[in-house]
Amino acid sequence: MSDIEVLIVEDDHRIARINQKFTENVPGYVVIGVASSITEGKELLEIVEPDLVLLDIFFPEESGLHLLWHIRENYKETDVMMITAAKEIEAVQEAMRGGAIDYIIKPVIFDRFKQTLEKFKQTRGRMNHQKVVSQEEVDHLFTRQGTRETVATQVAPKGIDPLTLSKLTEVLLCHTPQGMTAEEVGSEMGCSRTTARRYLEYMVSLRQVDADLSYGTVGRPERRYHSVKNGR
Repeated sequence: MSDIEVLIVEDDHRIARINQKFTENVPGYVVIGVASSITEGKELLEIVEPDLVLLDIFFPEESGLHLLWHIRENYKETDVMMITAAKEIEAVQEAMRGGAIDYIIKPVIFDRFKQTLEKFKQTRGRMNHQKVVSQEEVDHLFTRQGTRETVATQVAPKGIDPLTLSKLTEVLLCHTPQGMTAEEVGSEMGCSRTTARRYLEYMVSLRQVDADLSYGTVGRPERRYHSVKNGR
């Protein structure tokens, strides 16, 4: 298998050099171009047609996400990996919709970076040598950089504290299978029902928690939350 050719699109020259060094320290990869602007990136794409683009989001001229969609529309054989300081959940979601293979928040940790490139190389090798795949192999391809839930939890939206999320997960895991209401969770964690419900509904959106209605003998039905890891 020939080396995977990489184009880096990054306007900070220092970071671009770091990304290049990291890439070239992973066997099977070669950097064939470095662009410092979206315009230069488009020009190099047309010339070199890389296998993979390492792409930032913040540029003076326009968002790197616009370049992501440009690549999706015009370079079907080119994959994109986002490397950016953007922590907004909206940016992560758009990158996922645009087909980015991963989303790494600066500063880049080499081991994390290397893991993605090694998985990408393995996946690309399978796809280049197989004409038919099993369901298991398809599942592996669609989760080659981790599940969408994993990506999303790395960048919590404003008002969501990762430590509180972790504590809430522990509370639900230790509880009985019948689940807990927002009021019960708040009481155990020492926060208000409203705060507990906000965190619980966020976890429901990530499919880490299930919710259903429990009809008691009196009053309105209660929404009860169950950790997915409890087998729900």
